[in-house]
Amino acid sequence: MLPATALALGVLAALLAWPVPAALARARWPRRDPLAALVCWQAIGLAGGLSIIGALLVHGLAPWGHSLPEAWWHWVTWQPSTEPVRGDHWVAQTLAAVLAVELLGVLALSGVRTARTRRRHRALLELLVRPGESAAEETLLLDHPAPVAFCIPGARPLLVLSSGMVAELDGAQLDAVVAHERAHLREHHHLLLLPFVAWRAALPVLPAADRAHDGVRDLVEMRADDVALRSLSGPDPRRTLAVAIVAAAGGAGGQVPDGALAVTGGPVAVRVRRLLAPADPLPARARWAALSSAVALLFVPTLLLLLPAVV
Repeated sequence: MLPATALALGVLAALLAWPVPAALARARWPRRDPLAALVCWQAIGLAGGLSIIGALLVHGLAPWGHSLPEAWWHWVTWQPSTEPVRGDHWVAQTLAAVLAVELLGVLALSGVRTARTRRRHRALLELLVRPGESAAEETLLLDHPAPVAFCIPGARPLLVLSSGMVAELDGAQLDAVVAHERAHLREHHHLLLLPFVAWRAALPVLPAADRAHDGVRDLVEMRADDVALRSLSGPDPRRTLAVAIVAAAGGAGGQVPDGALAVTGGPVAVRVRRLLAPADPLPARARWAALSSAVALLFVPTLLLLLPAVV
């Protein structure tokens, strides 16, 4: 059964490497429910990695057994194969090991590098900033004439506003900016981005890696907008947040430390249009369909890998 399993996993990996990410990136519904779309992107990334590594591993170990657990056990205990071992089996094993080490290694390395960069920027900022006088107790003020707002996540997160931002915006708009950055920190959006930063670094020739990274980056900003709106009061919180985003983008909004999440992240024009002319929320049935599809994506490669052991 292992050759059929390897073929099925290979087909699934091919679908998750190109057409599925392309379809999700082109779809309009993620803007109506960024959280459900983020779950789908995470499922695509996990299932895609599991499928391609699983396909190579299953093909490489096929001569040693009729299921992956059996074949793996026979292989690690140096038991003789039940079928002839060809060169492509050794190549598949090698590629599976190399790809697994590369993906996990790049993920770990990206995490370490990002954490180191954030610590360096945090240490520098702590020398330059002072406690803010408005918006929130945890907000720090950076003496800079351009409107800038960003947060640096981590064990000791920083939420920074520039003096130019404070001068440019009124109290309600500052509250909107702070609420947006708080949403990033509260929901740990940097952790949602990290696997796709690593995926793009590990597979730079794969167009889906860039598409997935950009899609997740845009969605976490839309999600932060949605969460921020829940905590804002006033007659028109959507316009308030949109004005704040435009003000920051018109200044030095893009000049933020590496590893930071800024209020001007993602497609600013799309976000502003989304705030000022919101689409109807995604229907509950469609939302559950998207979430169910994400769960199914994770279960399918797992079942393909383990099913031959119980059949």
